[in-house]
Amino acid sequence: MRDAAFSHMAGDGSISMVDVGGKDVTKRIAIVRGAVEMNAHTLGLLKEHALPKGDVLVTAQVAGIMAAKRTSELIPLCHPVPLSFVDVRFEIQDEPPAVLIESEARTSDRTGVEMEAIIAAQVAAATIYDMCKAVQKDMVIRDVRLVHKSGGRTGTFERRKPSVGRP
Repeated sequence: MRDAAFSHMAGDGSISMVDVGGKDVTKRIAIVRGAVEMNAHTLGLLKEHALPKGDVLVTAQVAGIMAAKRTSELIPLCHPVPLSFVDVRFEIQDEPPAVLIESEARTSDRTGVEMEAIIAAQVAAATIYDMCKAVQKDMVIRDVRLVHKSGGRTGTFERRKPSVGRP
């Protein structure tokens, strides 16, 4: 018997992949946001394309998209999802200095794409860190969180507007 609070865990603590075979195929969308905080010098180098490893944001975008496509290989009980769209977008924030990240994943399937969008944002953030670490090691990856989810049995979720100063 499954515990309703934890869909991947039985009452005895054992785990299993959720059977989504009986669910309806619906259009599903997930959007995730996060940020990589850095100092003004590092952000300036990023904006000028002057970092030693090359174009940070193009590399991070490709890394995030590639990671979304491999999510089920990274998260043990995650279903492989046929993605119809993945994107990773960036906004440069001068004060406080940061790169804001937004990832979006879409599918028409029986299960959602929240994990794909989360993995895309996290890998994009880690790639930004990797590309900039030669000039700054104390960057902070923060606030990776789901801000929109639609489709499926639970319908639409919208995160409330963030507090002042948060992406």
